[in-house]
Amino acid sequence: MTQTNRRIKEEAAGADVILAWQHLHQMSKFRRVMAKTQAEEEETVDIVLTTPLSFQWESNLDHKAPNLLQRILSLFKNVRPGSDITRFQLPPLFNIPKSHLQCYGESVYSTSSDLLSKCAAGESPLERMILVVAWSISTTRPLSFGLAPYNPILGETHHVSRGTLNVLIEQVSHHPPVSALHATDETNNIELVWCQCPVPRFHGTTIETEVQGRRRLYLAGRGESYVMNSLNLSIKLFPVPSVDWVGKVGIKCPESGLEAEICYKDGSFFSLGGGKKTVTGKIFDSSISKTLYEVDGHWDRTVSLKDVSNGKVKILYDAKETLSQLRTPTLLDQQGVRQSESARVWAKVSRGILSKDWDRAREAKTAVEERERKLLRQRNSIGVTWKPQHFKISYSKQDGWDCSPIEKNVPPAPIIYSV
Repeated sequence: MTQTNRRIKEEAAGADVILAWQHLHQMSKFRRVMAKTQAEEEETVDIVLTTPLSFQWESNLDHKAPNLLQRILSLFKNVRPGSDITRFQLPPLFNIPKSHLQCYGESVYSTSSDLLSKCAAGESPLERMILVVAWSISTTRPLSFGLAPYNPILGETHHVSRGTLNVLIEQVSHHPPVSALHATDETNNIELVWCQCPVPRFHGTTIETEVQGRRRLYLAGRGESYVMNSLNLSIKLFPVPSVDWVGKVGIKCPESGLEAEICYKDGSFFSLGGGKKTVTGKIFDSSISKTLYEVDGHWDRTVSLKDVSNGKVKILYDAKETLSQLRTPTLLDQQGVRQSESARVWAKVSRGILSKDWDRAREAKTAVEERERKLLRQRNSIGVTWKPQHFKISYSKQDGWDCSPIEKNVPPAPIIYSV
């Protein structure tokens, strides 16, 4: 090796050492900033938990924003027809005091009647499919026009336990917004894995949100899995402002060959075609293309099940029985609450909304968003790629977003929903 080549190699090695040292220095600086932020947050742990969404919730709402028409018109100034509004940030005037993650979690753990555990108790595959359909309908919760939950920040989590059911949700992506849910009940051998990504589009007088992703329910004790999709969200601004769940939910059990198709319809302007919140569908054996049961009703009232073999009709789902008198989750272990917990991240914003102190709420919400932007700039400056703590995520054009939990079981939570 010539002296010149040796010198070039030594200089290159020296450059690599310098780059490595700079990277370590930047990482050390990033960790110091994070440690400082963590220390500041741990000085005061503020957590706000609110009543789950139910059919009584809207009437008990004490923070309704005034002048709805003015708020609607203000939206037209900020969005254009056909535009992607996933990055659009609502002011606190439009928010309810909870995050989207809390709403997702409530649809699983917040019920008066435990339909989920009953799914595993069904004696036959057909009985279990019927129970899964009823449980699926129970996850549909009422909405309030003109009000929406907070958009979760990257890495935000919501962790709640109900009896032996432990539920954990994480915001695994911010742009696009992707949420992942994992719930386990070791006593009843039940596991839930959800992944959903809302894709809203503004179309002049309506906002249509397609909720991409799959929901999977595993009944380990029965050796069965149930795969289903999510409903879509329709917001109508004119002529009559409204918000409703619409679309078709397909439920498949590969092990038994049983399937269900449940169609959700909103009401027309003249309330024709069955009125609002209509549910129709069927349960059938896909191996022989034979319909076994017909489903009909309203998801906010009752849904009936008709046996096509004999014409007998029974109640499949009763919303009043399942979603009435829902309790506010309670804090069991304050020190065990993660910094990323939704009820902690948005606590100051929620207090401002509940007290109708809109300036306070706006300042608190801006502070949360600014902190996230600061962390993003710091990660980008040192080339750090953020990764979810509790899930592995993937994306394909054919299947969209999907997730798999890293932990086998979800541990008990510091926040509980009393049975």
